Amino acid sequence: MKFQAKIDGENHDVEIHRKADTVTAKVGKREYVLEVSQPEPNVYSLRSGSVRTEAFVSPVAGPGGKSRVIVDGHEFEVELTDPKRLRGSGRDAEHGDGKAEIRTAMPGKVVRILVEKGAAIEKGDGVLVVEAMKMQNELKSPKAGTVKEIRVEEGSTVSAGDILAVIE
Repeated sequence: MKFQAKIDGENHDVEIHRKADTVTAKVGKREYVLEVSQPEPNVYSLRSGSVRTEAFVSPVAGPGGKSRVIVDGHEFEVELTDPKRLRGSGRDAEHGDGKAEIRTAMPGKVVRILVEKGAAIEKGDGVLVVEAMKMQNELKSPKAGTVKEIRVEEGSTVSAGDILAVIE
């Protein structure tokens, strides 16, 4: 997966590949191979060789998908952007009266549904939470509207590209 990360206001290209419990992360021109586990919600244990580090990740209040990350006592504000999602969201914005489909970017498990069918929501409101690669990702509405469909249930396994919800 490729992302663009803004870390404390500085932009970085990030590429992440996962195989079992090993994650290869390329940040700019640097590459890291890590064993990753999540011993509790929002806490990640990272190991590279004999070096172990814990990272605490918590959402920051407000729009934009920002998180507050604390690693070894150092605090960072991190905002991840999926370039593929940006390309898709432009089409939805152009057709404000049309429907918007909320899809998964990778296989995972639906851990929470945050809205009910028929609910009125605003652009950026959380719709559901999918766990992928031991990380929970809140999928947000790309537009204001009404929840027309919820196509999954909590606990469902989903594949990349599956339509999870429809907003009109």
